[in-house]
Amino acid sequence: MNLALFAAAGSSILVGAAIVASRFAIAEVPPLTLAMLRYAIGFCCLLPFAAQALRGAPRSARAPVAKSRAIDLLAMAALGIGQFGVLIALLNFGLQHVGAAQAALIFSLFPLLTLLFAAAMGRERVTGPLLLGVLISIAGVALALAPKLGAAQAGHWWGELAIAASACVGALCTVLYRPYLQRYPTLPVSAFAMLASVLFLALAALVEHWPARVGALSVQAWAAVIFIGVASAVGYFWWLHALKHESPTRVTVFLALNPVTAALLGWALLGESLHPALVAALVLIAAGLWLATRPRKARVRAA
Repeated sequence: MNLALFAAAGSSILVGAAIVASRFAIAEVPPLTLAMLRYAIGFCCLLPFAAQALRGAPRSARAPVAKSRAIDLLAMAALGIGQFGVLIALLNFGLQHVGAAQAALIFSLFPLLTLLFAAAMGRERVTGPLLLGVLISIAGVALALAPKLGAAQAGHWWGELAIAASACVGALCTVLYRPYLQRYPTLPVSAFAMLASVLFLALAALVEHWPARVGALSVQAWAAVIFIGVASAVGYFWWLHALKHESPTRVTVFLALNPVTAALLGWALLGESLHPALVAALVLIAAGLWLATRPRKARVRAA
């Protein structure tokens, strides 16, 4: 049993659940403010466990030189800001000009971009089954979103470019995280990256006047925000745990589960319609995940 791949799947399912919960909260909470609250709650959830993990870590697991540790902290802060702050800002800008289905389809290129970045940096070898699995999973996402692709919003190509850029930022951060996850415990890295993103988003969200808005939220909005924050904490820890033990592409290919989870929960909890194409999409996504994550024993024996 590969626990890292189970963690990747669980993380992607939690992201899909958080998308559904965000539909409850977005009516009262602007996008940047919601992102800031989401990761602030996530940081508070992770902090006690991160502190305990850091105290219990052996000396060899920490950076031996203070200067090296400071450089690592700056790098991890930059990755946290990129993964949460910059990615979210680009995605929200794109959603103002592109329909949600088109945006999700463009963002589903995340695993393919991760594979290309990892291969370019020499951190992963492109194999036929891995590439085919990524492409089949993208096709599954396209099929799941097919009923909504005709409802495009008016806009220019800047929206599509912003969403593609957000996927590029996320893919690049995913590849660059691995050395720090090998050097430090996963929980402290998760908490520190979230803290950096919260500080960044707190400044960015000032344009939405978040200090005044937070005090006026209803109980229902707070319940949704708290659920999103807790799901983000657990999901991000699982995501980094998977990256620590598996290749970036084999982890990010599970992002194909996001729109399917959102569609199923939207049908179950929000009364949204469920298109028959979703069943075929699930089959394609399952086939893509199997190809991209199957063991390599057969190829090793052949070699």
